[in-house]
Parts: sequence; C-alpha cells; structure tokens
Amino acid sequence: MGPRFKALSARFGLLMLTLPLSGCGSIPWFGGEKDPTPPTELTEITQQVGVTRLWSDRPTRGSDERRLYLVPALAAGKLYLADARGRVLALDAGSGREIWRRETKYAFSGGPDVSGEALVLGTSQGDLVALSPQDGQELWRASLGSEVLSIPRLTDDGKVIVHTLNDSIYAFASGTGKELWRINYPAPVLTLRGSSTPLILPDATIVGLSGGKLVKIDTQEGIPLWETVVTRPHGRSELARIADLDADPILIGNTLYVGTYNGDLAAVDATTGDVLWRRELSAHAGLAADGSGLYVADSSDQVWGAEIADGGGRWKQEALRYRQLTAPALIGSYVVAGDFDGFLHLLSKGDGRIVGRTRVTKKAGITARPLVQGNRLYVYAEDGTIAALTLGAPAASKSLLGFKRAGQPATASPEATKAEPPR
Repeated sequence: MGPRFKALSARFGLLMLTLPLSGCGSIPWFGGEKDPTPPTELTEITQQVGVTRLWSDRPTRGSDERRLYLVPALAAGKLYLADARGRVLALDAGSGREIWRRETKYAFSGGPDVSGEALVLGTSQGDLVALSPQDGQELWRASLGSEVLSIPRLTDDGKVIVHTLNDSIYAFASGTGKELWRINYPAPVLTLRGSSTPLILPDATIVGLSGGKLVKIDTQEGIPLWETVVTRPHGRSELARIADLDADPILIGNTLYVGTYNGDLAAVDATTGDVLWRRELSAHAGLAADGSGLYVADSSDQVWGAEIADGGGRWKQEALRYRQLTAPALIGSYVVAGDFDGFLHLLSKGDGRIVGRTRVTKKAGITARPLVQGNRLYVYAEDGTIAALTLGAPAASKSLLGFKRAGQPATASPEATKAEPPR
C-alpha cells in the first residue's frame, strides 16, 4: 500500500477520513522514499500556437499552498478573485485594473460564483458567505458545519446551492441567507479531499458524491429525483475502494458526462438517471466536452480525447504524466490545462498533439481550471498570480519554455497515440 498511498497524497493533497482508520503504523510520504511517480520532464516543442499575455498581476496570496477550489469568476466585465487568507477583490477583466478590494476574516476555500445581487464563497471553517459584487461588503453568512471545496452555485430563481466536504447539499435564499433545505448523504470511510461543484439545470441540480454516486435534486423542494451509482466501490482495502465523483458533471444536450476516481468515465441520461455507457477510466481533476468530443485528464495526468457518443478513445497524450494537471478547458480548436509547475499546455482537439505552452508563474502551480471567455483565457495560480492570455500565431523564437536555446532547433511536438480507454 505504501507507494500507492504516497502517490495519492502527492497528487491530491490530503485524504479525508470520515471514521478513525486503524492498522496504519506508518505513513510513507513522511519518509525518505523515492517518488514512485515523478512528473514527466518537459522537452522543447515547436510552438505552433502563440500565447500572448495581455496583462498579469499578483493581487492575492492564493491558496496558501493548499489544494483548494478558488477560481476566477467573470460577470459584467469584472473578474472576481478570493484567497485563502480572506482577501476578495474585483478587477477590470479587460485591463486587470483593480476596482475594489476587501480584507475579511474568512479562510476562503471554494468559489466565488457571482450574479447581479451576490458574490458567494465557501470557507475552510464551514461557512457560506455572500458579499456585494459592487464593493465586497458582507451581506450575510451561514454556518454549514463542514469545509467547502467546491463552488457554491447561484440559481436564476434566487437560491445558492452548496455541496460540502461531508456530502451535505444545502439551498439558501441568495438575498437573505435563509436556509431553504438540506440533504445529508453518508460519506464512505475514506475519501479524497474534494467535492464536485453542483450543476444547475432549469428545474434541478446535479451533484456528484463520494462513493461514485450521481444525484438529481428538485431545486425548489430539495427532493431527490433520482440517484445513480456510476461506479461501485470495489477492492479489499478502503484505499482501493475510493470511487469519488469529484469531477464536476458536464451537460451536453440531455446527457450528463461524469468521471470517478478508481472508476469510470460515463454518460448518464439527465431525465431518467440511466447510465448510457461506461468506460473504465479513473479521473479526478475533471473533464471538458463539446458537441465534437470528450476531453479528460485521468488520474495519471494522461489526457484523453474520446467520442461523445460512446466514450471510444480517439487519442491519448502521455507527455504530461504525473504533472498534476488541472481540469481541461476548451478554447477554439484546443484543449488547455495547467500543471504543478506553473505551465499552461495547449493540445490539439483533433489529435492530441501538444501545440503550445507558456509559463504563467515560476513560483507556484496551477490547480484551477483555466477560465475561457471568447478568445481569452484567465489563469489563476496558487501563489495569487492572475493572467489574461489570448492565442494567435506563434512567435518565431518561441518553443517550449518561453525561450529557444541558441543554436538548438526546437523538436517536434509530442504526438498523441491512438488509444481506446480500457473497457
């Protein structure tokens, strides 16, 4: 169990025990063992897509070197950010100019989401906090009793839906903070430290849970409409039985696409909850999808392109293994993901080749999925760096790491292999 447990701790930060765990006399990542899954070293590539930095700044202190779910939120031309020490601010999305800043007492850990009336965030102390989007003034606070490591979501009919680390789901009135309903789901003995962000539909909410379960809840009444087990926990040890659905569900048409750790990539009918197909593929960071395909970063940080109709594999990119990739984002013809060393990687959606790369920061990793707005990318790093980027023609002197060594031509871009995810 030692090397695998060590790899898990490096990849996902901490595991959450929901009950005391006995029989573990030593924890291997505190020792001097060699990392059994070292990150793949980057090699120079031909920069086929140029990345232009429009502006960048370091206005917050980021995540305090913890794996949190702090992401940028965009609304009405403003970009909202929060950090783990209580700072919240709004920037002009076009220029990066600071509009307002608030220093609060909260250790923010999830969010924000924003509407015209409220900016909502979760905290490590188990609070849901609503602030004014105009100036950051606190509107209300609600106690949840468990840490929030997902994004609280605002609905069009004035609710906030939040999923806590202990698999409780709440609804609050966004204007007053009044609790409207809650559902408590039992968590397994051992889970990964994370939880999926609720997906808000016109009349319902979709949430992925620990233990491989996906649920659909009536947003108005707080009543479960269906529950589906995407992956059943299996294995002899509690570690082997981790089957968390922490990747945020995605809806295309009437089909939900989800991925579980130690489990499956699956498509689920959003109306009935029936599983349409499954492919054995362990995923944790997340997935992206559009009408043309599915794109998944698996638990070994291999990136897959798959058919949306049945999950059949198109290609697999192995050159980024164990680089702790973010959930992928899609922009134009490209799949984009950040890594533990501050790099942003661009892959071709068609064949998985790495066609571009840039480094957002040299001081920290990137854990938040890049935010796409039109032809612009916003990337938020763990040290508080925020960068606005756009794609275009490559600069003649650029290759892999933002430079080209004198006298050395760039090598060809790493090719993806044609691959079928295991059944």
